[in-house]
Amino acid sequence: MMLLILVTTIVVAIAVILGGAALFTNGVEWLGKRLGVSDGVVGSVFAGVGTALPETVIPIIAICFGDGADRQAIGVGAILGAPFMLSTLTLPLLGAGLLLFAAMGRRPWTFRLDSAAVSLDLRFFLMGYAAAIGAAFTPSKTVHAVVAIGLIVLYLVYLRILVAHDIEGHGEELAPLYFLRRSTHPGYAVIAAQVLAGLGVIIWGAHLFVGTIQTVATMVGFSPLLLSLLVTPIATELPEKLNSLIWISQKKDVLAVGNITGAMVFQGTFPVAVGLLGTPWQLDAYGMISAGLALIAATALYATMRWQGTWRPGYLMAGAVLYLGFGLYLVAG
Repeated sequence: MMLLILVTTIVVAIAVILGGAALFTNGVEWLGKRLGVSDGVVGSVFAGVGTALPETVIPIIAICFGDGADRQAIGVGAILGAPFMLSTLTLPLLGAGLLLFAAMGRRPWTFRLDSAAVSLDLRFFLMGYAAAIGAAFTPSKTVHAVVAIGLIVLYLVYLRILVAHDIEGHGEELAPLYFLRRSTHPGYAVIAAQVLAGLGVIIWGAHLFVGTIQTVATMVGFSPLLLSLLVTPIATELPEKLNSLIWISQKKDVLAVGNITGAMVFQGTFPVAVGLLGTPWQLDAYGMISAGLALIAATALYATMRWQGTWRPGYLMAGAVLYLGFGLYLVAG
């Protein structure tokens, strides 16, 4: 009976997140249209940062307000788990989603991407995350502080370049704003209200999902490390997954991919800076391996984008091998 209740709660949480994601994606599209910015900015910044908040809050709370080494370990694990999950699981699922919707006749079989914007996202992620992982090889808090400040500056530079690059506005008709369906020109206040409502529903659903997943993990005897690196990020990355799948089904590939790659830039800079300042930032073998795999996956994706100017869905799906391999390594260890 207890297991049935937990499974039902997980299903309800997913439904809540999906509803919030629908509100949020519709709202941020209208916000981008009113501001006159492109899909690249909407996906990489508005959606990427907004839906990254659930997994960002978890390590910050664990590091800044938790007690004991286990709480810090969970915080660091969540920080490392997010880029690893985005690069080795979320993007592969996006490729699988494209193939699924194409097979259903709802979209073409290929991505239509802004290669320059995607390359920009991955380049800044690689620079920031590689610097952060490099800082783990020294115990110097001075070095950690300098790198943390550098990561924040790097993200601000990224925002400036991205906005300068993405100067074209929306060229597609949008679905009516859910909060004001009869209006063809909704005001900023009602758009902001819908975006915040969608984000609030997403965070509530993610919190419900995480709590339930943690209960299940405890019941089956998962370790805190396994929970923070593999289980918790699956739950907290649901907003990105569902937002991007919604956009993929609508043939809005720039938004779908930017939502993920933009989140990678944010997750590779801001939460990592918190880890550098709030913990000793001495990573164990598991943490180093997960970070290394994230960098390998992102490097391969960046090289492919620079070489071919797009991604093939099957190639994206191949990245899941890294996630599955690391999962087996953790379980075996």
